[in-house]
Order: sequence, then structure tokens, then C-alpha cells
Amino acid sequence: MNISIEDLRASVARGILTEGQSAQLIALSEARRMAKDRVEPLEEPFVLFKGFNEIFVVVGLTILFTGWIGVATLLGLNSQAPAGLETIVLSLVTIAGLAGVARYFTLKRRMIAPSIALAIMTALSALVLGVALAGQFSASDILILPALIVALVMAGYYTVFRVPFAAAIIAGALFCALWTAMVGSGTVAASAFLGLERNATASTAIVLFGLVTFAFAMALDMSDPLRVSTRSATGFWLHVVAAPAIVNTVALNLLEKGTPLAQGLLVAFLLGIALVAIVIDRRSFLVSGAGYSVVLAATLFEGAAPFAILALGLILVLLGSLWDRLRARLMAALPAFPGKTNLPPYGTAE
Repeated sequence: MNISIEDLRASVARGILTEGQSAQLIALSEARRMAKDRVEPLEEPFVLFKGFNEIFVVVGLTILFTGWIGVATLLGLNSQAPAGLETIVLSLVTIAGLAGVARYFTLKRRMIAPSIALAIMTALSALVLGVALAGQFSASDILILPALIVALVMAGYYTVFRVPFAAAIIAGALFCALWTAMVGSGTVAASAFLGLERNATASTAIVLFGLVTFAFAMALDMSDPLRVSTRSATGFWLHVVAAPAIVNTVALNLLEKGTPLAQGLLVAFLLGIALVAIVIDRRSFLVSGAGYSVVLAATLFEGAAPFAILALGLILVLLGSLWDRLRARLMAALPAFPGKTNLPPYGTAE
């Protein structure tokens, strides 16, 4: 008799197994299967919903949340500063209510899309709470406090409900806190978000933020190389935040220079990002660099730019279709390095 993943999920929902025990059983099963089948390469998991019923529930939750916001506004909720005690209380009530709903749809039903929607709603409520709290302090505090409140609330939300998408919200909120801190200190102008190449301090800070986020994502990935638990899913969302912070900032700086040397460095940088993406088996870094590759091709080849872009698109399509084989060859060619055995299996190049 074979026990399916759905059976394990049902056992978790009924309290027979914990989520950790279920993940361990799935990991053991996958490890035995891979050993028997000479290690098959894995597709990078990405699931936003398991069925249309989840979409139906999300629509219902959205309407319910919108209706509650309307009622709360009549009761005194104010999403703009300055906001009073009524907004603080109503925000806390909203967050508590969302937690109660999440207890059913996330912990009991294990629904993916509703869990993501509830995480977003909680973050929005936390933002209103942060604005209301910031209104009680000086103008300099208003810039950073809402982002920190969102990060703190969502950290608690993740601790309780283990919704991977919440990690992206936490990272995004911390990035906003970093940015507003730099704006508040006069390090960078608020309107200079796409002009980072003109501010070395801001660029360095954002790249460091991306690298720290990347390190957290890799720690989660390497703790779950078979990608069967919420840890690797959390790592995926952290990669989604880390990749633009690193790739966009470096690429903007190199594109701004416009010199042949800078263009050559950008090519080398994008190739390096591609290699890193293949080694760690995360495509988010390539997605972040694709747009800059198009701009670079248009700049370097000028009149022949359409042909260069066509070739670039062909390369990306081939890379996607041959990803597993290329990764197997690359990983086999690389010497042993710390953590290599904790990366996702790469099979053979056959």
C-alpha cells in the first residue's frame, strides 16, 4: 500500500502527524526513491494554489476584508497620518481577526493561495498600525517605524503560521526600513530609487542587504536540499527579494558608466549570476538579469540589436529547457566545496 503526499497532508490536518514529521517522511521517501533511480533532478517547486477552490476562497476573503475596512473606517480607522487611538485599536483587532481566519485556512486546511492573501492583508493592517503609531512621535520617526512594525508583525505571523510568502514581506519591509533610514538621514533622495548608480553609499547598502538576504535564503535551501518542506519555499521567496537587490543595483551602476570596460564587466557579472543560479538551482537570479541583458544587447549591437535580442531570447529558452542537463554537467565539473552536498540533487548529464 502506497501513502501519498495528500494522505500525509490530511494526517497533519487531523493532528496525527506534525508538519515536521510529515516533511521528514516525505524527505525520507524522496531520498530512497532517488537512490533507487540514480538520483533524478528536481524541478524548482513553485505553487501558488492547489485548485480553483482556493481562488474562490481568496475572492471571498478579499471581499470580506474590503467590507471590514469599510466598516472600520466608519468606526474611526484612518490609514493616513496622523491617526489616533481608534486606528491603533482597530488595526490590532483586524490583525487578530486575520490570525483567527489564518488558523483555519493555513494551519487546518493548508491552503496556499488563501494563506498568501491573508499574509498580505495582515501586512497591510500592520502598515496602518505602523502609520498610526508613527503619528504619535516626531516626523523623523514616521519614516521608518511603519516598515519596522510590518517586519515585526510579519515575523510573528511567520513564526506561528509558517507561510513562506511572509518571508518576502518581512524582507521587503526591512528593505523599506533601510531605504527610509537613508532618506531620513539625507544619504539619498526619496526620488532617487532608480538612480542608485549616482550614490555609492546607497548602492553599497542595498547590495549588502541583498547579500544578507541571499545568505538567509541559502541557509534555508541547504537545510532542505530535496525541497519538500516550508524551509525551501521560504528560501525561494527570499531569493525573489535578494536577486533584484543584488542584480539591479550592480547592473544599474555598470550601465550608467557606459564605457566598454563597464559593459564587459556587466557581461561577466551576468554570466557569473547565471552560473550561481544554475549551481544553487534558483532561476530568480536569471529572471532579474534578463532585462539588463536585453538593454546591454541593444547598446552593444545598435543596428543589429533585434538580432541580438532574438539570440538572447533563444539562449534563455534553451537554458530553461536544458537546465537539468547543464546543471548536472556544471556540478560534476566543479570540485568539492563546502555545502555542495547540501544543494539540490543534480543527477547525471545523460
